[in-house]
Amino acid sequence: MPRTMKAAAFVRPGRIELREKPVPEVGPLDALMRVTTTTICGTDVHILKGEYPVAEGLTIGHEPVGVIERLGSAVRGYREGQRVIAGAITPSGWSNACLCGCGAQDGAGTAHGWKPMGGWKFGNTIDGCQAEYVLVPDAMANLAPVPDSLTDEQVLMCPDIMSTGFGGAESGGIRIGDAVAVFAQGPIGLCATAGAKLKGATTIIAVDRVPERLEMARRLGADHVVDFSKADPVEEIRRITGGRGVDVSIEALGTQATFEACLRVLRPGGTLSSLGVYSTDLRIPLDAFAAGLGDHRIVTTLCPGGKERMRRLMEVIAAGRLDLGPLVTHRFPLDRIEEAYDLFSHQRDGVLKVAITP
Repeated sequence: MPRTMKAAAFVRPGRIELREKPVPEVGPLDALMRVTTTTICGTDVHILKGEYPVAEGLTIGHEPVGVIERLGSAVRGYREGQRVIAGAITPSGWSNACLCGCGAQDGAGTAHGWKPMGGWKFGNTIDGCQAEYVLVPDAMANLAPVPDSLTDEQVLMCPDIMSTGFGGAESGGIRIGDAVAVFAQGPIGLCATAGAKLKGATTIIAVDRVPERLEMARRLGADHVVDFSKADPVEEIRRITGGRGVDVSIEALGTQATFEACLRVLRPGGTLSSLGVYSTDLRIPLDAFAAGLGDHRIVTTLCPGGKERMRRLMEVIAAGRLDLGPLVTHRFPLDRIEEAYDLFSHQRDGVLKVAITP
């Protein structure tokens, strides 16, 4: 067992670099995972740009697939050498938030103050998984065994973007026969489109401007695609729905423009399900909000985590209901992660997701 490992660390805004760091010590309830595949998320790009603050030297990344290298003394039900994933959100299972049914916010409210997104620890409050090893806290609540029939890349989307995208569809309360608009077809938006299909929506409208993403949206369940560089998406969605508007709109980018458009395409009593990570204050336009009298719902979702969530998502893949393998468009070894960040953050070469292999 080596004493040190390679890890991608946040240095300062605009700079993430590969460093040599100590391999983590394992506590009684922890597990040490040897990372076999991970990826870069849009949230990591927010960190890179300085739009979301983290500590200098923190290992970034929150989407691990790997093998149990070492188990804490109190961990039961697992074995070393077992293939596992852990969600981007790692709830303890015993906090107030978990026992209220909102494990994603585990640790958000404490005696020391309020920290939103408390359940997001990897690459936020503790070292993440863009490294050779990652320490998984509360292992018995978070490690999900990977079926032998599934490859790393098949389950790589489960820890975050699949869980988040599906969460947006679930929080939106999509019903059979609904009309749904999904604004932005990046990886999370594409998973929201797929989630809307699985939830029973029958008119799914995907909005983006990148042809490859619009084509992928069709593959994952979109019935209509709107290129917002060629047409006003609000007008197009009104036309497609015969002026009625959609039952649910899903915002998957995190900008004022897409949030406002999501509000404008809703039918009265419709739901705006927000997934974007916003870096500035949002404004709610008076007319689109019907002066607060439109019976609208605005809901937000932080990626559901924990081992049961991961098990369910892997069941969807194993059952053949969805194939997210095509979302992996590029592959890099960990030694070239700075190059991978440059590609992903600038959205070059049709990139959707990159697979990083230590």
